[in-house]
Amino acid sequence: MTIVPPAPGEPRRPEGPRDPGDAWVVAPTGERYWGRFGAAGLLAVDAERGVLLQHRVAWSHFGGTWGLPGGALHEGEGAIAGALREAQEEAGVPDGAVRPRFTSVLDLGVWTYTTVVADVQTPFDPVISDPESVALEWVSIDEVDARPLHPGFAASWPELRRLLAERVRLVVDAANVVGSVPDGWWKDRAGATARLADRLDGVGIAAAELGLGATEWFPDVSLVVEGQARAVEADAGTVSIVRADAAGDDEIVAEVERRLAPGESVVGVTSDRELAGRIERTGSGSGSGSAQVRSAGWLLALLQPASSGS
Repeated sequence: MTIVPPAPGEPRRPEGPRDPGDAWVVAPTGERYWGRFGAAGLLAVDAERGVLLQHRVAWSHFGGTWGLPGGALHEGEGAIAGALREAQEEAGVPDGAVRPRFTSVLDLGVWTYTTVVADVQTPFDPVISDPESVALEWVSIDEVDARPLHPGFAASWPELRRLLAERVRLVVDAANVVGSVPDGWWKDRAGATARLADRLDGVGIAAAELGLGATEWFPDVSLVVEGQARAVEADAGTVSIVRADAAGDDEIVAEVERRLAPGESVVGVTSDRELAGRIERTGSGSGSGSAQVRSAGWLLALLQPASSGS
């Protein structure tokens, strides 16, 4: 691998100093890839308007084609943070306007590109805010293939389009998960449940853990609470609080049933064997969607890196 800075005819944001990541990576076979530390792009999905595409300026790599707002990652920068930063710089995507649904990583060994697929939470109009775009448009999913696409995006689009029809949801047995750790939760069940909700917000799950495509999924979460924990605060972020009026197990099964829509992969989280069996039977008897079960320990292990600050 060779690192090559931009050539004079390949300007990158001349209005400011060049970041160390703004360089070409040259593979042993001679292909060039932009971004010393890899690159990332944002595929923003609006339920009404389609996906946000960028018409690339002529002097850029594969200029004149349509692709995603994105670019080189900074040193030490995560792919999601980098994709959102680039989308803000190139398309004026506002803070908090989109929520990641999944990522898909192209790993060539010497270089990686991460597509961050994110759902629009607050509609916005894109703004050309740097010299890298000729145009920015919301394009219907059915019309994307009609554009002259950047070769990399063209190669990934069929699989990305397929995955756009899928969603992942966790249905969490809050009492079972909270009660699996002897940390004094019985003194303040609502507080312990609120802390669990905070840790669940934005949690990522490797696609291999779920048997799904892409690289990592960021599911919506239904946190089913009962008893004293019903006093937990209202919904926030990706977590919805579902309050059981009677038996918590019955509400968990009912929530799984409500979420089993076409393309929806539902993961019930509980270590209660009887409840796990009911969830699995619900999924197998459904004509749409799929349901599987993971243990409280699986979820806590998943949350551990976030809780340790790593």
